[in-house]
Amino acid sequence: MTTLAERMGDRAQDAGRGGESRTMTIGDFLVRRLQEAGIGHVFGVPGDFNLELLRQMEDGGLKWVGTCNEMNASYAADGYARLNGIGALAVTNAVGALGAINGIAGSYAEHVPVILIAGSIPLRSIERGLGMHHTTADGTWDRFLGALAQVTAAEARLTPANAATEIDRLILTAWREKLPVYMELPSDIAYLEIEVPAARLALAEPRSDPERLKSCAAAIADQLSQAKSPAILVDRDVDQYGAATEVMGLAEKLQAPVAVTGPAKGVIDETFAYYAGIYNGKASAPATIQAVEEADCLLSLGYRPIDGTSGDYTAKLPASTIRARGHSVDVGQDNYQAVTLREVLRAVTDAVPQVTGRAMPHLAAAIPAGAHADGSAKLTQAAYWETLQGYLRPGDVLLTDNGTSYAIFGFKLPPKCTVVASVIWGSIGYSVGALLGTLTAAPQRRHLLFIGDGSFQETAQELSTMLRHDCKPVIFLINNGGYTIERGYMGKTADYNDIATWAYTELPRVFRPDTTAKSFLVKTVADLEKALAAPNDSLVFVESVMDPYDAPASVIHSSNNGAELDYGPRGPQHRGNEQLRPAV
Repeated sequence: MTTLAERMGDRAQDAGRGGESRTMTIGDFLVRRLQEAGIGHVFGVPGDFNLELLRQMEDGGLKWVGTCNEMNASYAADGYARLNGIGALAVTNAVGALGAINGIAGSYAEHVPVILIAGSIPLRSIERGLGMHHTTADGTWDRFLGALAQVTAAEARLTPANAATEIDRLILTAWREKLPVYMELPSDIAYLEIEVPAARLALAEPRSDPERLKSCAAAIADQLSQAKSPAILVDRDVDQYGAATEVMGLAEKLQAPVAVTGPAKGVIDETFAYYAGIYNGKASAPATIQAVEEADCLLSLGYRPIDGTSGDYTAKLPASTIRARGHSVDVGQDNYQAVTLREVLRAVTDAVPQVTGRAMPHLAAAIPAGAHADGSAKLTQAAYWETLQGYLRPGDVLLTDNGTSYAIFGFKLPPKCTVVASVIWGSIGYSVGALLGTLTAAPQRRHLLFIGDGSFQETAQELSTMLRHDCKPVIFLINNGGYTIERGYMGKTADYNDIATWAYTELPRVFRPDTTAKSFLVKTVADLEKALAAPNDSLVFVESVMDPYDAPASVIHSSNNGAELDYGPRGPQHRGNEQLRPAV
C-alpha cells in the first residue's frame, strides 16, 4: 500500500512530464529551447561562470557573437530581436548582468523580447554560503535577481529541480509579453542531466476567449461603422505583435487614415494610400493632427504617450478613443481581457462594412529629396538630410540614435523599410550595438546607421566586431563636435557639451588593418554625393563635418521645449545665448 506522500509524488511527476519526455543536460536543453524559439545567435562576453554554457552552445550549433562589453551585447540582442522576433545574450554573474542592465531596461521600455542569461556562481556555493568573486562578499545571493526584476517580465535562478519548467516559462513569457526576462544558470549544474519535454517549444499566442473576442469585436465594429471620420493610431506594439497587415486591411476597408507614433516609424508602409504620418501632438503635420484629433472614432493600438511622443503633452486624443493593447481592449467603460490584438483586428475587419468615397488628408513631404543648394557649398543639416532622402530604397533597415539624426523621422520611407530606434528609453550609443544585432538577424538586407559623433563615441568599439564578421552596413556619422541636441537644451558653448576630436574615417583600419571598408570625409554636398555613389560591397563609413550650432529645426524646437519642461520658468536656459535657437 502506497502512502499519501508517494501518491502525491507520482501525480506531480506525471503532471510535470506533460507528455513524452527525454533526458538532457540542463545546458543542452536551454540551447535546444533557444533554437526552437528561433534564436540562431547569442551575443555576449565570456566569463568563468558562463564558459561551460558557451561550450554547450558551440557544441549545439548556436552561434556566438562576442561583443566588446555587456552593454553593447544587450543593445545587439535588442536589435536582433526587433528583426528576428526574439533575441538573447549571455554574460557572467553580477558584473556582466549589471553591465547589461541598461540595455535590458531599454528593451523593457521599448517592449522587445530579450533573454538575458547570466552564468552564475555555483549552486553549492549558494547552499553552503561560500564566498565567491563577482559578488558583494556579504553572503547574499539574490541581489541581482532583485535588480533585474525591476526591468524584466520574469526572472529565475535555475536548479536541477526547476530548470525544465523555468526555461520554458521564461522564454514563453518573453515572447508573449514582448518584454525581456532574466535567468541565472549556476556554473556547476549546466552538465547535469534532467528529464525534459520531448515536444518542441511552441511559440503560439494564447487563443482569445471566444465570447470576449466576439463581444469586443462587435463593440469596436459598431463604433467604427457609425463613424463619419474614423482613424487609427499605431504604436510599436503593432509591429511586435505582427499586426501591421491587419491594421492596413482594416484601414483599407474603412478608408480610414492610419497615423503612427515616432517609435512606430516604418511599421505602416508609408506608400500605403491611407498612411497619415507621425502623430506627435502639436509637433505633427496639420493633416495628421486633423486625422487623429478630429476623428469621431479613434482606434489606438498600444499607444503610450510620453513627452517625446505627445508633442510635450499637447496630444489631444478624443475622449471616446478605443484603446487596444496586446491582450486587452478598452471600449468606453468596458474592458475586454483575454483577447489578442491580431484576432481582434481580424474580427473587426470581418464585421465592418466596406466604405467608399471617403476623402483622405494630404501629407506634404517633410524632407523634399533633391532640394539642396549648390554642391560645392559647405554642407548643412538641411542639405544633408535632403540628399540622404534620395539614397533610400525598399527593404532598407534604418537605425538612428538620439540627436540630430532624429531627422530621419522626417524621411518618406520606401516600402518594406524597418526603423530601429530607442525613442522611449533614449540611451545614447544604442544604435551602434543594435546595428550589430540587425546585421546578424538579417544579413541579406541593407543596413543604414544615422548617428552623431557624441552617440558614436559611447559604443564605437562595436565597429570592430562588425568588421571582424565582414558586415557591410553604411554608417553616416555627423561630426559636429559634441552633443548638439543638448546644446539645444542648454549649454550652447559649454565645455560639457564638447567631446574629443577623433579621426573617424581612420577607425575601420585601426580596428581591422586589412579591411576593405570604404571611408569618406564629407564637407560639401558634392562630397556626400560621391560617397553615396560608392558600391556597398563592403562596410561604408561616411563622416560628414558640420557646424556645431547647425541642427534640424524640429530637433531645436524639441530641445528648447524640453528645457522648459526639465528646468521650469526660472531655469538657467533663459540666460543669453544658452541654447541653440531656430533660424528666424
